[in-house]
Parts: sequence; structure tokens; C-alpha cells
Amino acid sequence: MTDPERAQRLLEEEEEHEGVKDRLEREHGELVQELRALIPGAEVLFGFLLAIRFTTAFNELDDTQRYVYYFTLLSTGTALVLYLALSAHHRLRFRTGDKELLLRKGNRDAIAGTVAAALALTSVIYLVTDLTFGTPQAIVAAVLFFAFVAWRWWAVALYRTWQDHRSGTGPKR
Repeated sequence: MTDPERAQRLLEEEEEHEGVKDRLEREHGELVQELRALIPGAEVLFGFLLAIRFTTAFNELDDTQRYVYYFTLLSTGTALVLYLALSAHHRLRFRTGDKELLLRKGNRDAIAGTVAAALALTSVIYLVTDLTFGTPQAIVAAVLFFAFVAWRWWAVALYRTWQDHRSGTGPKR
């Protein structure tokens, strides 16, 4: 048995002994910790984008750059809303026994938030590169950056999920 197979078997054995309430509490804690890592970055970017609007350099942006700026602002705002949705939902549904739904919704919101954040970060790369080097270089930089984000954030995990599904070793829920 290989190390990943052994690790999977040990994990499954441990999960069998974990009660539903304990699992939900653990998964909720894990999701909250992940969101705590994501939220500050989005907040800083959002604040920076708001501040830029009120500088004199903002008036020098051409129409395309203004649209990219506005798209970046909206993408960052969307990411923040999605990252904070778990807390809002939790407060409104506190002590209603809705934790399983809360976790499923929170997971979807967190994933959607990473899509919005990836678009925002890519737009920032585009805008800075456009202002520094020009539009052709900005397009190349943005495409390469988004590809890098997609690979690191989603592709590896989705590939692993696909492999698990193909081999029948995925989570049993």
C-alpha cells in the first residue's frame, strides 16, 4: 500500500469514529479559518481601489483602463460579499440546526469568492502592466497570471477529484 493510500485509509477509519456533530463543527472551523486567510487580502485590495479613485492619476486613465478598474472594484467587492456570506448566514440561522446546509452554502460561496478574487487580481495585473508597458504586454501578463491562479487554486484539486471519482476512492457522503 502506498503512503497516500495508507493516509486515506487512516483518515476513513478516523472519520468513522467521528460523530456528525463533531464533523460539522470541525468542518465549520476549517472553513472559518480558510476565510480568515482570504478576507484581509480582499479588504486591503478593496480599500486600495477605493483610494485610487480619488487620486489625480486616476483622471489620466483611458476608457478601457477605467472599465478594467471598475471591473476590478466590482470583482473585489463580490469576493468580499461571498467570503463574508458564511458569517451573515450563520448569524441569521444561529441555533436552528442548519449547519450542514450552512457548510455546503459556505463552501460554494468560498469557491465562488476565489473566482471573483482571481478575476480581481488578474485585472490588477492587467491594469498595472498596461500602465507600465502597454496593452499587448498587459494582455499576455493577465492571461499568464490567470492561468497560474487557475492551476494553483483549482486545477490540481479538480484533477485530484476527477482521479478519485474515476478510481472510486472519493469521499463517501
